This record gives sequence, C-alpha cells and structure tokens, in this order.
Amino acid sequence: MTRHFGMFQFKEGVSDAQIDESFTAMKGMIGKIPGFLAMEYGPYDSSEGLSDGYTHGFIMTFESREAREAYLPHPVHEAVKDLVIPRLERVVVFDFNV
Repeated sequence: MTRHFGMFQFKEGVSDAQIDESFTAMKGMIGKIPGFLAMEYGPYDSSEGLSDGYTHGFIMTFESREAREAYLPHPVHEAVKDLVIPRLERVVVFDFNV
C-alpha cells in the first residue's frame, strides 16, 4: 500500500464551510478513482505548537504505488484540485509505501 500524506494551510478568509467542502470533495474521489481505498482528515490538534502554520492534515491510502501514480493525473483528481488549490496558502505532500 501507498500512503499519501498532506498538510494544508488555508488562505485567510477561507470559511469553515469551504474547508469542509474541500475535504468532502477530496473524500468523494473514493470509488471514482481505481485503487484509492481510504482517506482520513482533520484540523491540527496538538498543544506542541509544531504545525508551522499548517491547519489541516490528511492521509490517503492507495492499494499500490501504481494506483497512486494513476490518481495524480486522473480527471476526477484534477477537478478536485481546481476547487481546493485556490483556497490554499501552502501545501505539503509526502508519500510512502507500507
């Protein structure tokens, strides 16, 4: 399996409803993109204060590296990016195999 881990810092002025809409759209890709198995997400929640300004994180699970590679240019993913990316100040994505 491949994990696709990311962190978002949303732009100032992006509403909670827009943040919810962004993650709902992302999670909605499950079942539409082959090999995309699961997604978890949520806001930063730690007293450590080490988020470096990132406000939300997510982890996507793909059945294989090949499934993740097919997801990246997939038209459904591209449409979700068109919704989410304009709302972001910064993003980090890190993938690893388990």
